[in-house]
Amino acid sequence: MSLISVKNLTFGYDGALNNIFENISFNLDTDWKLGLIGRNGRGKTTLLELLQGKYEYSGTITKNIDVDYFPFAIKNKDRMSIEIVNELAPNAEDWEIIKELNLLNTDAEILYRNFNLLSGGEQVKILLISLFLKGNNFLLIDEPTNHLDESAKNNLVNYLEKKKGFILVSHDRNFLDKVVNHIISINNTNIEIMQGNFSSWKENKDKQDNFEIAQNEKLQKDINRLEIASKNTEKWSNVVEKSKYKTNNSESGIDRGYVGHKSAKMMKRAKVMEQRIEKSIEEKSNLLKNIDKNENLKILPIESRKNPLVIAKDLQIRYNDKVVFSKESFEVKNGDRIAIVGKNGIGKSSILKLIIGNEISYSGDLRIANDLKISYVPQNTDELNGNLKTFVKDQKIDESIFKAMLSKMGFSKSDFDTHINDMSEGQKKKVLIAKSMSEQANIYVWDEPLNYIDILTRVQIEDSILKYKPTLIFVEHDKTFIENVATKVIKLEKN
Repeated sequence: MSLISVKNLTFGYDGALNNIFENISFNLDTDWKLGLIGRNGRGKTTLLELLQGKYEYSGTITKNIDVDYFPFAIKNKDRMSIEIVNELAPNAEDWEIIKELNLLNTDAEILYRNFNLLSGGEQVKILLISLFLKGNNFLLIDEPTNHLDESAKNNLVNYLEKKKGFILVSHDRNFLDKVVNHIISINNTNIEIMQGNFSSWKENKDKQDNFEIAQNEKLQKDINRLEIASKNTEKWSNVVEKSKYKTNNSESGIDRGYVGHKSAKMMKRAKVMEQRIEKSIEEKSNLLKNIDKNENLKILPIESRKNPLVIAKDLQIRYNDKVVFSKESFEVKNGDRIAIVGKNGIGKSSILKLIIGNEISYSGDLRIANDLKISYVPQNTDELNGNLKTFVKDQKIDESIFKAMLSKMGFSKSDFDTHINDMSEGQKKKVLIAKSMSEQANIYVWDEPLNYIDILTRVQIEDSILKYKPTLIFVEHDKTFIENVATKVIKLEKN
């Protein structure tokens, strides 16, 4: 057993208006399997980088164990995948590499393809087998499930079950429940560590939030009541005090000592009430600081006069004249929310690209209704550049709606002034989702929209879809999200 101790950690990037961490302290046991969660932009990846010693900071970080960070930095991606594996795990034998690929249900042929040309899921698998083949250091694992199909996730679960301890950043609720026994939560004002998986943490968090909300309301009522009573008591005290100085004949027998005593007693009561008000205000100020509001996100769907919107019959995608999945037939009608699932590299994203009009080699019949307004969220954020002002202008969307959407997803005022290239991957993905949700469309086509997106925002997106019921066809690997929003599931099978 080893300990990692963080004391009074303060860190902010050069030029940033605010620090990411301010006097943060916590201790953790390296035998714990820790899930690191928090809103996008709160500093999850930054914390892992600080634990690696990448930046200068104030405070202390003490550890007596070596760490490995995933995903690995690859200098040259334009080469064979086998070369990358050999570089990351130089002591691994060929049979060991193939064995790990088999455990991920992946053909060994991807080892002899250019890494740059692999799908997102295939690239992650190459990095994962490299992780599995390395030494037994304490692992800092940053969002390994992005792009991974269900089969690969299950094999990653099996691998992590055998590990002694690690810190894992993931926004996949189902995956976290299977692999972690502690949660590190980066909140608005602090970092908390709690024993249990994500579901037990969420249950405790909801109870704490509900208690604080109820306590806040009670204190506010108490403060209002005490303020009124205090003002009335003080007013009555002043009236009584003045009465002892009246000099007309009918009141010449006033006992001024008694009246003064009564006035002082009432004034003392008013002071006691003021002290109670101050105490209640202090208690109230300590509440609600770490509550994230699940504000409503709005989608602007337009129902098409044409129905169905998309018809596919015996559809097959071809890569270099090779058919990748069995014949598939489906329709997309108004109000459908269709999830396309299947193994990595089987052609899920290609179907979406066909629907939005990209030139993809295929066989069979695909018909798209004329004059459809389509809103598309791509899998990658590589095309994003510039600032949000320029982005809004280029995309021809309503700036106030777009920024309101981002604000509800957790963007701060300073985030709006951040160059898009300097945003976290989760923030970049939120830009794409907010843009799509700001558009009026007949059909929304989303390719892995939840990659890098924090759990709270995933719930917001789910709630919005269920409320506004857009016509949606999407690829996603978050099992919980699919179960919650999809009305139909298309499962692609290998040809």
